[in-house]
Amino acid sequence: MGQVLIRNLDDAVVSRLKNKAEEAEKSLEQYLRELLTRESQAMPKEDFLALAKHLRAQTKTGGPDPTDLIREDRDNNFGRNLR
Repeated sequence: MGQVLIRNLDDAVVSRLKNKAEEAEKSLEQYLRELLTRESQAMPKEDFLALAKHLRAQTKTGGPDPTDLIREDRDNNFGRNLR
C-alpha cells in the first residue's frame, strides 16, 4: 500500500481533523484514510451534472402549476372565511 506525507498543514486544520476523527470514534489515520478514499471515488462534476439533468428530464410533470392551484383555492374560499 502507498503512503502520503502532507507537510505544512496549519495547526488549526490538524486540530479540526482530529476533532472530527474523535467524533467519528476513529483514529486520525483511519478517518483520513476513509475521507481520502471517499473523495477519490467521488463522481466528477461534469458526470454529476449530466446525471442530474437526465433525472430532472425524467421527473418533469405536466400537471398544473401548484401556485395557480393555491391562488384559486384562496380566491374561492376568501369570502367564506369572512362570514
